[in-house]
Amino acid sequence: MRWGCGAIKILIVNGGPHKGNTWLLTEEAKRFLTDIDGDIIFSEVHLSDIGLPFCTGCSSCFRRGHWTCPHSEKVQPVMDMIEDSDGVIFSVPCFQGHLPGILKNFTDHMAFMLHRPRYFTKKALVITTTGGVSARSTTKAMAAVLSGWGFNKCYQLPIMALSWNDYRPSAKDLKRTHDIAGKFYADISSGKLHVPGAGVLIPFNLFQAMTAAETDYPTEDNSFWPKYAGMRYAPGIPLTPGKKLLGWLIYQAGRRLLKSTTVTYRK
Repeated sequence: MRWGCGAIKILIVNGGPHKGNTWLLTEEAKRFLTDIDGDIIFSEVHLSDIGLPFCTGCSSCFRRGHWTCPHSEKVQPVMDMIEDSDGVIFSVPCFQGHLPGILKNFTDHMAFMLHRPRYFTKKALVITTTGGVSARSTTKAMAAVLSGWGFNKCYQLPIMALSWNDYRPSAKDLKRTHDIAGKFYADISSGKLHVPGAGVLIPFNLFQAMTAAETDYPTEDNSFWPKYAGMRYAPGIPLTPGKKLLGWLIYQAGRRLLKSTTVTYRK
């Protein structure tokens, strides 16, 4: 259980280039959480302030480790803040039905986590507003990214604001915000860890299997996966018998695939 383990730490990541409608709703969620628990420790990071250059696609994070990224000094502090938190709120404005470029660039820098996930005990809340349509597709896109990083649970709050510059949350929007934020908080405070879905088990077991043998093209994956040998998912995360069997079948498929597949990074 999370109770009695000290104050809950929540990181808020502003994934937009400014503080607009989505940030306004994010602040409302923060106020509501503060009313629930005045001891919550909040931290914020605004991606527009960290000066992160564009990902160059050099594949160094995949091949040699994320610390070899040419922009590691910008990325690592945010990774550490996520690691130090119990939950993360992502404030994600809807840009053409998807993530803002500044956030997409950050997730590109974190793409290595699809091969080497972490954050298995973390919970997330994704908040999105849109002037018209596609709020749901935006939260879904971010939730998919976070599941690839290993996040245990992701709550989504897509809101159609019908405003580009002067959003005033309606009573209905406020109720939805409070309901979802309350579920997010209750999940964190309970300490409950959820059984992962099939979409999470596939990359975990597939990449583990495909790095289980020596290769002419070793990458950091080969150093990462041995600590999970024999595990169908991360330690401490519950698995039903069916999910264990599914993970084992995926692993066996990966071993077969390894015999006929060579993964290289020619950069």
